[in-house]
Amino acid sequence: MTENTAAPPQKVDRPLLGVAFILVLGTFMASLDATIVNVGIDTLAHEFDASVADIQWVSTAYLLAVVAAVPASGWLADRLGGRRVWLAAVGVFLLGSALCALSWSATSLIVFRVVQGLGGGLLPPTGQALLARIAGPARTGRVISVVAVVPLLSPVLGPLAGGSLLAVAAWQWLFLVNLPIGAAAVLLARRHVPVVAPASRRAPFDVRGAALLSPGLAVLVFGLTEVAHGRTVPATVGVAAGLLMLAGFVVHGLRTRSTPLIDPRLFTRPPLGAAALALLVLGASVFGTTFLLPLYFQTGRGLTAWQTGLLLVPQGVGAAAGSVLVNRTIDAVAPRTLVITGVVLVLAGTVPFTQLDHGLPDFAIVLALLVRGFGMAMISAPVMNIVYGSIAPDQIARASGALNMLNTVGGSLGTAALAVVLQDRLDAHRGVPAAFADTFWWVAALGLLAAAGTTRLPRTRPAERP
Repeated sequence: MTENTAAPPQKVDRPLLGVAFILVLGTFMASLDATIVNVGIDTLAHEFDASVADIQWVSTAYLLAVVAAVPASGWLADRLGGRRVWLAAVGVFLLGSALCALSWSATSLIVFRVVQGLGGGLLPPTGQALLARIAGPARTGRVISVVAVVPLLSPVLGPLAGGSLLAVAAWQWLFLVNLPIGAAAVLLARRHVPVVAPASRRAPFDVRGAALLSPGLAVLVFGLTEVAHGRTVPATVGVAAGLLMLAGFVVHGLRTRSTPLIDPRLFTRPPLGAAALALLVLGASVFGTTFLLPLYFQTGRGLTAWQTGLLLVPQGVGAAAGSVLVNRTIDAVAPRTLVITGVVLVLAGTVPFTQLDHGLPDFAIVLALLVRGFGMAMISAPVMNIVYGSIAPDQIARASGALNMLNTVGGSLGTAALAVVLQDRLDAHRGVPAAFADTFWWVAALGLLAAAGTTRLPRTRPAERP
């Protein structure tokens, strides 16, 4: 009787795949928008008669808003219900997109990007948590293996989409392209995504934690961005203030008697601690490489945004192929085996880029990106499956917020740190290929750090765990 009851949830049926497709549209919009606008920075600077340093805030403001919004996603889902929060996040994102297209100055565009980032920051964690609740523990792994590939594809599709839009349309379409996607997502979600009840125990909002965590993360990322730009005073103040606020949040989270915005104790419970480290370093490695390679292709090789996007396509192809493999093996193979294999493949795909100063041929770049993409798909889905399958359903929303926060912060910190290393190497070598080659050794070091953390992941297959 027990076996008959447990068998049906193992099947990933069409309705569940439909729900996954609808929810992934939100993640697709948010992750794509983080990269698509980067292609148009020069166009926007010319349009608004602004310096590149000023218009760069179009990207930075969006990133800071995303970082600030993610921590509150768990509390909002617990309080209001995941479906309602997800729909509201899509609405805020679309409002921000429309306002960005109506911008009349660089300042207005930056302000509206903050609105867009607040909605975009809520979409991935809320969508993942909602999907995990709907799928149930037995089906989460296979569904997440499909959904998790979307953030890996956005760095590839972003330059292609941005270059294509700017080639045939005005800059406003960098933002207007979100409207039909978002409208379709809302209509489909209202019809097909089931309502998941809010948490039975509604904790009050952690005001003090929110005042420390979200601003602390945003200020820290801002400080590191200023380091990359070589502005010493704001960089020092930003990094110091951000670290102090985050330290204050940890102390508050450990001492408070109410439910903190994100419980620091979550990361001390195995396997969440090892999973968190893996996602943090993965974010730094993936987003760091996404920052480095397009910059190298355009500055070191003189390629256009469109050509750069085409050269990055193999990474997306590898990620799609890797997700197919993970979907078929995630319930039968130990998570540690999948994740360590993925990290090794990412390292193998990174090492060739340390030889850019030796005239790395295009076929080697294509092969390396294919291997990297395949390996990246083998990391994120198993890690998320571990977490979602080992905690109570009423904790999924907050755990999803914590994991997405770490992945986003890891990407932000990794990009900023690698930008500093690249600038230092450029000053030292005065040669673009050698500077990028040296910087990729740091990317490889991040991969080794991730490998060390993944050794603490579970050795048993999901079917063997209680």
